[in-house]
Formats: sequence, structure tokens, C-alpha cells
Amino acid sequence: MSKPEFIALLAMMMASIAFSIDAMLPALPQIGAELSPDAPQHAPLILSFFLFGMGAGTFFTGPLSDAFGRKPVILVFALIFITGALIAWISPSLEMVLAGRVLQGLGAAGPRVVSMALVRDRFSGRQMARIVSVVMMIFTLVPAVAPLIGAYLIAWTGWRGIFLAFVTFTVIYLVWMLTRLPETLPKANRRPLRLSLLVAAVGEMMRHRVVALSIVVQTLVSAMLFLTLMLVQPIYDTVYGRADEFPFWFCVIALLAGLANLLNALLVVRLGMQRLVMWTLGAQIVLSGSFVLFGLGDTAYGFYFFVFFQTCIFFQAGLTIGNLNAIAMEPMGHIAGMAASVMGAISTVGAVLISGPIGTWFPQDHHTLAITFVVLASLGFGAMRMVAWASESNG
Repeated sequence: MSKPEFIALLAMMMASIAFSIDAMLPALPQIGAELSPDAPQHAPLILSFFLFGMGAGTFFTGPLSDAFGRKPVILVFALIFITGALIAWISPSLEMVLAGRVLQGLGAAGPRVVSMALVRDRFSGRQMARIVSVVMMIFTLVPAVAPLIGAYLIAWTGWRGIFLAFVTFTVIYLVWMLTRLPETLPKANRRPLRLSLLVAAVGEMMRHRVVALSIVVQTLVSAMLFLTLMLVQPIYDTVYGRADEFPFWFCVIALLAGLANLLNALLVVRLGMQRLVMWTLGAQIVLSGSFVLFGLGDTAYGFYFFVFFQTCIFFQAGLTIGNLNAIAMEPMGHIAGMAASVMGAISTVGAVLISGPIGTWFPQDHHTLAITFVVLASLGFGAMRMVAWASESNG
């Protein structure tokens, strides 16, 4: 397989994750009305259950691929994903859809983790960094267009047709991988699956204050992002009456927020990872506090204030999550692969456990979003201060 074809395959595998999340956003009103008419606010749980399954699967995907090879693990997890999509497609109830979404999320953990292992198997150094950059650049474009694609699919096939699109998407990259990509991890290089190693990695990470606190902050930041995904469509619909415009605004905002990665690359060398994360969370406290205190979302131009607010939320993710990963990984170089799986799993599952109840039990409006952000950003800011003190004491 040539390098361009390899990059294209990996980009498609990674894109399946973003597509599975953001393409569902325009379908939430219809799903709520059809499957949960007495409690339509439960429809956004479709996002939370997917993310929960993906976080749980991240614990085991890396070690499984090290033990059994990359292609078998991708195949098995892709089949789990397809099974979950088909269950959701035929589901007569919201509860059954949610069960299917958990399976989908579990299956999505395969390409999420193993795709990066495939790059490490084939390339190293600057070549590896260049390929990862290209793949991630393509990956960041998918969330921008996914709601538009989802809206067109709903108009053409109804909301259930989105799940068939997920199946089609997965079958294409699965056949492509099986027929064109050779196994990248020889049997001689495989490592036996040992639960004790995973438990030991978790224990070591939790005992290291900088690592543990960085995971806490990443969990809080991810919770803010997940809660935004849960509430943004209902806010466009019920608060501002702009449901039809939602996919287009989401596309523009996601493309603008993609510049955060470029801004981070320019600022992180000058400011440092810890300071940049702390300043970003401080800015979020001020922004969200102003949004609540002055009622910016309720003014004559409230919708446009909210669009700016939403853009800043996505920008925050680009300025924090990558840096928090790097801060936590720096002391864990000797168990880097295991540490990445543990960190991704804990932060994702933890973020779902925070955002899911808030997005379901509280009013689905801009006030809930902004007030929650003040609290979570303040907790994150405090934790980053503790990271700075711990780093100074270690230094």
C-alpha cells in the first residue's frame, strides 16, 4: 500500500468516529418525538452512550492489538460497530437505540486506537509526525460537514437511514483494509495480553500527581465539549428557533475552530503547555460568567452572542486537550501506549458521567451550558494551579 493510500485509509477510519457523533445531531428532535415523546430531552443520550462505549473500549483496544495484531482487532471491533448500528436501525424504543449506540461506541474504539498504532508500526520520526498531522487534519474537517450530511440523509431516508450510512461507511473501509493493507505487527513482535500490566499502569498514573491532575482537567474539558454537543441542537431549535440553520452554522463554527490547532502550535512554544491551558480556562470562566451575568444570550442579538460562545467552546478544546495529553504523557514514556489507552478511557468515561446527567436532568438551554462551564472551568483552573505546584516541587 502506497503512502497516500495508507493515509486515505486511516483518515477514513478516523472519520468514521466523528461521523458517528456529529451526523446524529440533526436527528435528535425526530428521535425524541418518535421514541421518547414524553421525555424528548433524553434524545441527546444517544451521543453520551456512544462516547461511553468508546471510552470503555479504549481501555482494552491497545493491549488487544499488541497481543493479536492490528487487522484482527480492527475487524472484530468494526463488526461490533456494525452490529450496534443495525440494532439502533431496527429499534422500536429509545432504550434499544441506546444499547445499540453503546455497541457502536465500543466498536469505534478500534479505529480510534489502532489507527495510530498502524502509523507507529510503519513509520517513525518526522515521517510519522507528518502522516499523523495529515490524518488529523482530515479528521478535524469531518465534524464540520457531518451535520450537513446527516441533515440530507434525514430528509432523504428519515433518521434511521443514518445508521445504514454508518454501516456502509464501515464496510467500505473494512473491505479496503482487509484487501489492501498487510498486517503491520509481526507475530514475533506481539506481546501477551496481561491484565496485571493494565492495572499496574493505572496505579502508577494515579500515584503521579501531575499525571492524575492532568487527567482530571482533561475530563472536565471533555465534559464541556460533550455537553455542548448534547445541547447545541436543542438550543438552536427551542431557544432561537433556528433548527433549519443549525447544520450550516455548525459547519462554519467547526471550520473556524479548526484554526485553534494552528494557534496552539504558535503559542505553546512561547507560553508552555501548562500556562496555555490555565489561561484558556481562565478566559472561559470570564466568558461564561459574562454570558450568565449580563444575559448575553437573551438580548436582541442573543443568537449571535451564542454563536460566538459556541465557537469559543470548540476553540478551547483545540487549545487544551492536546496539551493536557502531552503534560500527562511526559512522565509516562516507559509505558506510553498503555498510558494513552488508560488516559483516553478515564477522561472519556468521566466526561460522559458528568455531561450526561446535566444534559438530561437540567433545562436544555444556553443558561445550563454557561453556568456549567463556569463551574467546570473553575475546577479545571484550580486543578491546573495544583499541576503547576506539583511540577515545581518535582523540579
